[in-house]
Amino acid sequence: MMGLSRNLITLLQATQADKTGLTPQSCLSTHFRITPFDVGLRVLKSDRYLQLAEAAQLDFMLRTRRAVPLVRAGIGFVNAAQLVRFVQPIRLFQRVQVNTRIVFADERCAYFSHQLCVQGTLHAEVLVKMKFKQGRRTVPPHELLGDCPADKPGHLVAWDQALAAS
Repeated sequence: MMGLSRNLITLLQATQADKTGLTPQSCLSTHFRITPFDVGLRVLKSDRYLQLAEAAQLDFMLRTRRAVPLVRAGIGFVNAAQLVRFVQPIRLFQRVQVNTRIVFADERCAYFSHQLCVQGTLHAEVLVKMKFKQGRRTVPPHELLGDCPADKPGHLVAWDQALAAS
């Protein structure tokens, strides 16, 4: 229920945000406050990192003006894989800045990076391998996002190899 609430709040905030000059090639920042519903005893629960990344991804799609055309065309986006790298715990009531950007895109998937920072210090990174689907058809990301980084970073190559091996 908390994820749905956060997504609705993100939706409302993104519709009110200034979208001037924002493109899918931009790095966008959004902020969240960690509430008692997000923590176990004192620190952010591991599944909540993914919820924050999901809300930041929704914010990214809305603020870059991609969400409405996708919905109108019957295109959805699904996460094919997610990877979390924990650096430091995020504590109750801390304000988290999530920096979202597209790291790479090929003919099938777009790779998003969501860096979770507290007071300018990296606390975690969530990588999301995302597909755009129109029915059963996978829509190439460049058709929806324009030019994206074309050089696949080594850590994404290793991640894809690990996914293929499993």
